[in-house]
This record gives sequence, structure tokens and C-alpha cells, in this order.
Amino acid sequence: MLAARTLASGLMAGLTSPARPWFRLGLGSPAVSAVPEVRAWLDDVQGRMFRVFARSNLYNALAVAYEELAVFGTAALFVAEDEKEIVRAWHMTAGEYWLAASERGSVNTLYRTFGMTTFQLVERFGRDAVSTLVRERYDRGQWDHEVEVVNAIEPNEEVRESGGFARFKHDMAYRSVWYEKGAYDEQLLDIGGFEEFPALCPRWHLAGNDVYGRSPGMDALPDAKSLQRMQLRFAETLDKMVSPPMVASPVLRGAAPSSTPAAVTYVADPEGMGFRPAYQINPPLAEFTAAIRERQQAVRAAFHADLFLMATQLEEVRTATEVAERRAEKLVMLGPVLERLHDDLLEPLIGRVFQIMARNGHIPPPPYAELDGLRL
Repeated sequence: MLAARTLASGLMAGLTSPARPWFRLGLGSPAVSAVPEVRAWLDDVQGRMFRVFARSNLYNALAVAYEELAVFGTAALFVAEDEKEIVRAWHMTAGEYWLAASERGSVNTLYRTFGMTTFQLVERFGRDAVSTLVRERYDRGQWDHEVEVVNAIEPNEEVRESGGFARFKHDMAYRSVWYEKGAYDEQLLDIGGFEEFPALCPRWHLAGNDVYGRSPGMDALPDAKSLQRMQLRFAETLDKMVSPPMVASPVLRGAAPSSTPAAVTYVADPEGMGFRPAYQINPPLAEFTAAIRERQQAVRAAFHADLFLMATQLEEVRTATEVAERRAEKLVMLGPVLERLHDDLLEPLIGRVFQIMARNGHIPPPPYAELDGLRL
């Protein structure tokens, strides 16, 4: 777990650190992006987006998503509009969601099941939308009773077949359905929609047409199991050295013998009937410790912890330039993973936040005069 947290912290600091600008907006053409008026507008929008990231819980959700990514190989982050913070993120843990991908390999379907209290259901959907049983519990004041809820987000085939025309919220490109699982007739709670897929589902590594990714945790699992078994045997060895199994005369049966320091056990013949170890062990503790250390290092290597802790492992003081170069070098070691995170997480995240801000009037109008007639 320490190695997984080190990897998650390294990804957070290297990719989406809140302490530095980690993305830069641009248009399809670098020449158009370099036009002074266009560049000023892009920088203004970029600053507004960074402020939205900072005031929301996006960074906290990203930190947890990186941990899930390191251990399970797949993470899921739901980004929704919020009246107070403009955007709000909910992280989903492994086991509570199911994914499906389009023919291009990008995730476009998410089903999740999770628990909501009676109060949360009524607060989210209204008293009239919930089932009769939930309504009765709410009226009786049983607000903390948990109900299993299902949320299905999938492409809206009706909109695709009609050419993308959306008249109502549930006519958008993606359909969102909520219902109470296990309720009578699977009580329908809400039908809504999204103009873009609201879930970010990064995968560490994909093999073939797999929807779910492989992870460093899966690579480290054999070494982790071996390490746990070795630690157990090592602890048993130390117990036998400190408190070995004893043999004693039958005369002591039913007596109150003691092996604590300064204790006295009275026997008729101390020479023949005293306590003594059943056997002596002399384990090779140095070799045992070295084997455990080797397995620990294998787990750290699987999680790339040695790369992210490279600066702390330097024997002598280095210059800031060398530390920066080593930091860039360790990110290069994760090149394929970073490319996948760019496609599955970072670019969709920036696009989703931009669209939410634009729909709510938080994006200033672009310089149409300067963009008119230019090829993007």
C-alpha cells in the first residue's frame, strides 16, 4: 500500500499538481493560437479553469483515482455540474461500477450501484419520486436507512438516429437513468442526460479489446503474497527464539509453572523435572532479512516507487537542474501510461470542465473578429 500511494502521489505531482500550471489551452492550429488576441483569450480561459479546479474537489478526487489506477488498473471519476462550485467530482471505487466501450475503444457506458440514505434520496430526487417504502421511512424519521440505487449512463441511440437533435434533457447524446434496485417494479427515480460523457475512466494498460485495464498492483501481486508469507514465517521464527516450545515433567501437570523473569517454580527434583526447551533453533536471520528486503524491492519496482523516490535516494546533494532532469526522466519511463492517461483522463477532463463552464456563462466570448477567415 505504501508503494501504491507513492505511485499515486507521483502521478498527482507530475501530471495534475495544483501547485503549478499543468495544462495549456490551444486551438488546432499553433499559428492561430499564437495570434495575440487569441492567445490572450486562451490564457484568460485557462486561468478561469485553474480557479474552478482549485475551488472544487477535483484535485481530491484525482488523488483517489490515481490510487485506484495503481492498484486495480481502472479508475472511474464522475464530473457533474454544481451550483456552488461549478463542477463537482465523485469517485467510484472498484466493484461498484461496470464499463463498456465504443468501437473506437473509448469508454462510453457506465453502470454503477451504490447505497444512498433515505434522506439523500429525497434530497436528490424529491419526495414524490421515491418509492412508497422510502417515503414512509422518510416520514417516520428513519433518514439513515440505506437504499441500493442504480445509475445507468449510456449513449442515447434515439438522438444518434435522429441526427443529434435534442429537445429535452433526456434527449441529449448520453442518457442517464436512476432507479431503486429491489424496489417494487424497480422504482424509477429520474431520467436525464448529458451532452458529453460525464465519467472519466482511465486505464493503466489495455490488452486487446479489454475494457478494464491491467495495473502495477496485478504485477506486484505474486511478490506481495510471497512477502506476506515470508513475514509470517519470520514472525513465527522470532516467537520460537524468544519463547520456544517447552517440555516439563508430568509432576508439573496442574501446577502453576511460570517462565517470566524472576519467577520461581517449585519442583521436587530441579535437575530432572525443570523447564527446558523442546528444541533449539538457529535460523539464518541475515539471509531471511535479505530475502524479505528483496521481495519488498520487487513490489516497489512494480509500482515504480523507486523512480518517484529517486531524489531521496541520491547519496550526495544534487543541483536543482539535475533533480529536474531526473524528474523528467522518470516520467519518460512511464511514457505509454502517460499517453493513455492523456487520452482517457486529462483531455476529457479539461473538455468536460470547459463545456460546463461555457454552458453556465463562465467563459468569455472568443475574439470572433480575429478568428474569422482563419483555418483552424
